[in-house]
Amino acid sequence: MMEHKINRVFLIVLDSFGCGAAPDAADFGDAATCNTLRSVTESGAFPAKNLTQLGIYNIDGVGTGVPIAAPIGAHARLRELSRGKDTTIGHWEMAGIVSSEPLPTYPDGFPTEVIERLEAAFGRKILCNKPYSGTAVIHDYGKEHEETGALIVYTSADSVLQIAAHENHVSVEQLYDYCKKARAVMQGKHGVGRVIARPFVGTYPNYTRTPRRHDFSLDPTGDTVLDALKRCGDDVIGVGKISDIFGGRGLTRSLGVNENNADGMAKTSALLREDFTGLAFINLVDGDMVYGHRRDTAGYARAMQEFDDWLTDFLPALREDDVLMITADHGCDPGAAGTDHTREYIPLLIYGAQIAPVNLGTYPTFAMIGASIADLFNAPLTTKGESFLPRILK
Repeated sequence: MMEHKINRVFLIVLDSFGCGAAPDAADFGDAATCNTLRSVTESGAFPAKNLTQLGIYNIDGVGTGVPIAAPIGAHARLRELSRGKDTTIGHWEMAGIVSSEPLPTYPDGFPTEVIERLEAAFGRKILCNKPYSGTAVIHDYGKEHEETGALIVYTSADSVLQIAAHENHVSVEQLYDYCKKARAVMQGKHGVGRVIARPFVGTYPNYTRTPRRHDFSLDPTGDTVLDALKRCGDDVIGVGKISDIFGGRGLTRSLGVNENNADGMAKTSALLREDFTGLAFINLVDGDMVYGHRRDTAGYARAMQEFDDWLTDFLPALREDDVLMITADHGCDPGAAGTDHTREYIPLLIYGAQIAPVNLGTYPTFAMIGASIADLFNAPLTTKGESFLPRILK
């Protein structure tokens, strides 16, 4: 093994880009055929030149695409050990926390006692209180919200409480304050993963959501690789909703929520030109938020191809002491029934001048990612994941 020194890791999460049904998919209401990568690949609009070269179709069991003879990246398939299939639990697990209990969900809406506590905290009445599509809910309740001032509170199949309000009637700052109050209420057995502000604009019936969404996450329940690196004096930079997912904990800097994937990729390109030592943790959410839940396979493929095209300039610009990791946090198969996330394996691609392009097979937990990053920086971290560094460093 050559002497190595890694100064920067770019960990990019393609939100919901799973690569095949997990063995326990049925326990989460998902078919054994769910496979986000396959649906996107078989759309015919995903040539994926760079991801193919990195080895995405050489990953064990992906069941789609054509493997190549000599991929340039290490590649693996990771199974989720936590009892969930959402953004929060997925990111927490890759950072080192395995959640033995799922976060609470509300398929029938929030119970009366929760609604009463929220209305008391807000000083306003609540509309809806059902699982709902974010675009449909403002269409169906937006006019009544404007007329009465009541807040639109809804959920989804995920562990979330979402509050929608028109920016002309409730300022974004006031909406964020309501979300903070809701976050204080939603603790303990009602500790949802995220409370989400959903501002919108327009006139009935043509309302549109604005990019000023903000997530208020449950605090992580254990130590993460972000905490470990920060304790050691390394930089930990969040791009996209990373700060929201971890409640700001463990970060030394956040570049904020992305307007879209293009914005997140531009921020990541700018970071590539900076001098820092540590982790840049990037979430690109469009595949999930804009296309996956809406079961828009063509849109999902287009978003992933835009990322693949962006890699054309990004990969050659990596420094000798950089490592790039590309992964996902769960699935959201646009070819599956319903609108929910799908319980899937996630892909992991690892690339850098000091990385051997080996097939790592299948690992039993996302926490391998956090363990390996901690190992790269000699940062102590206790987790159920084991470092794969001995297998990938040249």
